[in-house]
Amino acid sequence: MTSDRTADLIRLDRAHIIHPYLPGTATERVIMASGSGCRLTDTEGRDYLDATGGLWLAQIGHGRTEVADVAHEQMKKLEYFTSFWEFSNEPAIELAARLADIAPEPLNHVYFTSGGSEGNEAAIKMARYYHHRRGEGARTWILARSKAYHGIGYGGGSATGFPVYHEGFAPMMPHVSHLTPPWPYRSELYGDEPLAPEQVTDFLVRELEERIAEIGPKNIAAMIGEPIMGVGGMLVPPADYWPRVREVLDRHGILLIFDEVVTAYGRVGEWFAAQYFDVTPDIIVTAKGITSGYVPLGALLVSDSLAEVLLRDHGFPMGYTYNGHPVATAVATANLDIIEREGLLARATGLGSFLHDELKAQLGDLPIVGEIRSVGMMLAVELVQDRATRAPLPLDPDRMPHDVIRREAGVIVRDSAHSLVLSPPLVMTETEAKEVATALRGVLERTEPTGVIRSA
Repeated sequence: MTSDRTADLIRLDRAHIIHPYLPGTATERVIMASGSGCRLTDTEGRDYLDATGGLWLAQIGHGRTEVADVAHEQMKKLEYFTSFWEFSNEPAIELAARLADIAPEPLNHVYFTSGGSEGNEAAIKMARYYHHRRGEGARTWILARSKAYHGIGYGGGSATGFPVYHEGFAPMMPHVSHLTPPWPYRSELYGDEPLAPEQVTDFLVRELEERIAEIGPKNIAAMIGEPIMGVGGMLVPPADYWPRVREVLDRHGILLIFDEVVTAYGRVGEWFAAQYFDVTPDIIVTAKGITSGYVPLGALLVSDSLAEVLLRDHGFPMGYTYNGHPVATAVATANLDIIEREGLLARATGLGSFLHDELKAQLGDLPIVGEIRSVGMMLAVELVQDRATRAPLPLDPDRMPHDVIRREAGVIVRDSAHSLVLSPPLVMTETEAKEVATALRGVLERTEPTGVIRSA
């Protein structure tokens, strides 16, 4: 039975808060009260295992008091002052230098934002403005991909490759063209016959070349892409995909923007997925894991050649109120210290491999499990109604697998494009990893190819 306090909170929540993706008719609320490590507790005292890292971001886990102490000390000294014009602050300067140290060369310049959506807006503007400053103002087109997610602004939202994020918000930003995503498991995207990974890359590079020729290379500013597509279902491209894409773009003077809002700061076992794929873009957009969610912050890492052009004359003419916020940047440095001190990059690789093996051991025999994919602490279990045809598993919106897993086992995972996606804190233990796999097994073994989940 729900306590009076929780009942009051639910009433107030329903009366006043507009939740993303939640219809007004929905009555269920899970009100979190506290967290520690990978564990969360709601206002009813029920414990949960967080296998999503919030939204892909709780790298160091919940409840780190040393991070709260850093925020407290910085607030006592300087809680905020603008970073516009000639103004700056110590924590922002120190964090920018730290980011330049860990980023691939020559990404030595940093532009701060408050989050990923702001970051992708800034990146698209930077790309267009760079070409404008160099006398190539016709370069306005942005190449993106279907199944991409680049936030909820109009620039990033237009680059996002899901129709649901455009419906009702049109007209979207013009001059955006979407390409086929690298999703080897979905061979139907590339023709009638299954293709080897290198053949998938051949198809996608050929499509890219054709699209550039169709639009005109002198009309294209940049291509934006998640190195690994998160919301699309944790889609991992073939190993040769990004190097070959980079070569094509370089040949035509087109910039490459990596949207690493999800993949940066240890999630894939490196500081950045650019390092994992051995490709250096012109801009890396980051947020989320930069502070592990303790306060909002984002940072664009910008190449020397791009920054040189942007900093000419009157500089780059856009900014956010909270650019280089001193409390947020101090927290980010403390977060990076923890990731480094506790060896969480290596842990992401080791524990991610362990969790992948646990998922294969516990789910590999289930007929509705089509594929299990992972890179570091990014994992996905793709659900199908038939392994032979790979037809996606039908889903009952009133009884989704991830909802049943949370309600029955207290393990929080995410549904994304007919896949169960996991992005746990990098501090997860092997015992907790086994708990996640067991929780998934407990529900998916009762899930019919029709999508119906039998009662326990």
